[in-house]
Amino acid sequence: MPTAPKQIIKAFSGWKIVLAVLFGISVSIYLLTDDFSISNYQKLHLGYVSILFLILAVLFEAIRDIAYMYRIHIMTDGVINWRKSFDVIMLWEFASALTPSVVGGSAVALFIVNKEINNAGKATAIVMITALLDELFYIIMVPLVFIIVGSQKLFISTEFNLFSFGQFPTKTIVYTGYGFILLLTSVIVFAIFFKPRLFKSILHAIFSFPFLKRWRNNVDQTGDDIITTSREMKGKDLIFWIKVFSATMVSWIARFAVINALIMVLIGHGDQLLIFGRQLIMWVILLISPTPGGSGVAEFMLPKFLGEFMNPYSHEIALTWRLLSYYSYLIIGSIVLPIWLRRVYKKSK
Repeated sequence: MPTAPKQIIKAFSGWKIVLAVLFGISVSIYLLTDDFSISNYQKLHLGYVSILFLILAVLFEAIRDIAYMYRIHIMTDGVINWRKSFDVIMLWEFASALTPSVVGGSAVALFIVNKEINNAGKATAIVMITALLDELFYIIMVPLVFIIVGSQKLFISTEFNLFSFGQFPTKTIVYTGYGFILLLTSVIVFAIFFKPRLFKSILHAIFSFPFLKRWRNNVDQTGDDIITTSREMKGKDLIFWIKVFSATMVSWIARFAVINALIMVLIGHGDQLLIFGRQLIMWVILLISPTPGGSGVAEFMLPKFLGEFMNPYSHEIALTWRLLSYYSYLIIGSIVLPIWLRRVYKKSK
């Protein structure tokens, strides 16, 4: 196999995979054994309907990936075909699974897309716009869920530690997180689509102060990325934006629908809209997770937010969810990575 760059070796190192799996599985085993009761399993009866919803959960997970594959295909103007888009999305998810949620896997994604299209500027634009589209989904869906479900039902009473700032109610964290995402997205939209050079000039001026100078080079690079993205996205028509945002909506709705389906497998009932809405709330907490892919944190958080719909099988549902939406990407990514490396480095020779 050709020698891969240090960035890829570091991002997909074996110890990261082992650490992520061990941490997540350890938390799952602890939670399963902590409230284990044989009587719960004796009462469990799985029929054809349960099997149907399990298949549906797997289909939702597949739809999530197919929608992302379609989005990357459209954003590269067809340069990344369906076969290659599978590799790109699996490796992108693989990188995200091995990176703390608060950091994300964008740097590796940029490298992967660039190797496929051989255009650093366009790759930068694609990674930046996909992140923007994901944030737009959240910005739009949260108010809709608030209107349909009602804010009183969405929040749980549990308080959470926010790094070293102390404990805060769920509502405070979500409102703060939503406000930050809204502000950041608004600034980025303004910078990309209206005044990219002005944005870079403002950033450069701010980080020219002596106590901020150490970060000025990185900030200048961010400004350059914004200008590049603006240039690459200029001239895209309405149909393009409808297609990529529709794909984003489908992918995220399918991602959340996996849990809805899994609850139906073991429980057989529940307020589906409220279950969906609670996941939007939980997602803000997972965004600031310090562990790779939210490993361990997600298994703990899901029963906190959806326990009333999942009991007495909260931890079983959480583990199954993570097997589908997290561990599967570790397995598939480990298989795809060497195949992809051989293909792209053979092509570049």
